[in-house]
Amino acid sequence: MIKNIIFDFGDIFINLDKEGTYKAMAALGVSKITDEMIQVYQNYEKGLMTTDAFLNFFHEKFRIPKEKLIVAWNAVLLDFPRERLGFLKKLADSKKYRLFLLSNTNDLHIKWVQDSLGDEFYNDFKSSFEQFYLSHEINFRKPDAEIYKFVLNENNLIAEETLFVDDLKENTDSANTLGIKTWNLMPEEDDVTELFTKNEFF
Repeated sequence: MIKNIIFDFGDIFINLDKEGTYKAMAALGVSKITDEMIQVYQNYEKGLMTTDAFLNFFHEKFRIPKEKLIVAWNAVLLDFPRERLGFLKKLADSKKYRLFLLSNTNDLHIKWVQDSLGDEFYNDFKSSFEQFYLSHEINFRKPDAEIYKFVLNENNLIAEETLFVDDLKENTDSANTLGIKTWNLMPEEDDVTELFTKNEFF
């Protein structure tokens, strides 16, 4: 019996253009993504480096103005359909499940989200969750098993009573190894508002 639901953010609630940042960076002359760049990005997402240090890395390496770097970095982020917020608020109001957010994100992205959604929308979203876990604030990132263990332990959750919803299979596969039930939502086929019609757990 499911008692707890952990939701990802990107392509679950807010739509993403997963190639958006790559395309924007390519337009700025950065056509090759190196292992060093991936490591810097992952460190930033884990909160292991500041926004200034992150921007300085790319600015110094490619001589791209920081303002253009920020725009390119946020090109991955699109719209947040209001019906998804309505679904979430109704689910939260029912008090049938403990709800958690668990997102790989970073300071620049979350500031863009807050600015684009506005305070009322963003606060309605955030307050629907018992805990709102962002990777750069807790120093873990998916798909590392430690991040799921952290959420389970911090909230005294039983894995088998917990459903994790994420659009990336590597993330749901990792959670599965701990006994967590999962829904690998496919953005082109599924919508989070179909949670109860597309899962046999309920």
